[in-house]
Amino acid sequence: MMTGKIERRVDAIQWRGKAARAVVTKRLYATGIDDLWDAIVSPDRLNRWFGVVSGEFNEGGHYQIEDNAHGTIERCEPPNLLSITWEFNDGIGWVNVSLKEVDESASELTLAHIAHDDQDYLAFWKQFGPGALGVGWDVSLAGLSEYLSTGDVPKCRDEITWSKTEEGETFMRLSSDAWVDAAIAFGSSANDAREAGCRTYNFFTGNKD
Repeated sequence: MMTGKIERRVDAIQWRGKAARAVVTKRLYATGIDDLWDAIVSPDRLNRWFGVVSGEFNEGGHYQIEDNAHGTIERCEPPNLLSITWEFNDGIGWVNVSLKEVDESASELTLAHIAHDDQDYLAFWKQFGPGALGVGWDVSLAGLSEYLSTGDVPKCRDEITWSKTEEGETFMRLSSDAWVDAAIAFGSSANDAREAGCRTYNFFTGNKD
């Protein structure tokens, strides 16, 4: 079972010489750091809670998530750091996952999804805010929590079906609202953040309201 408060925030950073935004989430898992590391890098375990991932699972290797992103594994430093490019359609971002041992039975995971502040991303941000990235990661990391606590495939593994259930819609609403708060804390106007949050919620649930 995942324990502790989930932290969500947006950081303005310089990334590879350009202005960028990092959508960051931090949370605790009730398992040792080696087990948590294995759960995020083992293809067999990834398939159970995240998605079907193929490729070369080593630094410099290339990966492909079925019907989703692909990219390069830029850094792999077990059991503390995984850094990958996140290439989807014609865009590129970066995902950095860092693990920290709290004690023998608890570990902290921090995930940062980074994108440059170019024209396309700023238009995307205006439409959906940080929730476009953050809600998706919330779903996946909640699935990781369920998988680690039960060993079973989490219900949210089938995100499209689950997001239309009462449980899924409630989750998407709470997650979208939390990222609205993160956007406001980052500096977005409350009105813009809430409108973007509504669009994000509708996108993930398929609602048209």
